[in-house]
Amino acid sequence: MIELLEKSILTAVGAITLTQKKTEELLKEMREKLNISEEEGKAFLKKIQEAAAQNQEKLQEQAREEVKKACERMGVVTAEEFDKLKKKVALLERKLK
Repeated sequence: MIELLEKSILTAVGAITLTQKKTEELLKEMREKLNISEEEGKAFLKKIQEAAAQNQEKLQEQAREEVKKACERMGVVTAEEFDKLKKKVALLERKLK
């Protein structure tokens, strides 16, 4: 029963990180409805929070990649490209003098 609930919650939680208040509420509810110990509940919630943090990191990385792709499609130069161009212009200006 715990494993099924764990899989369901892990799936549902996704990238949402639980706040301390929500965590305490969920722990209390689990203890009442599932008749589990506080330690079991805390361990379970820790797994959920870790999974949520990992999912959040993945989503942030995906968002960065999408922004990067969008910038490339629009022709926006990166800071690195801009710095290279700046150095090249400075070099050309020195050669002209």
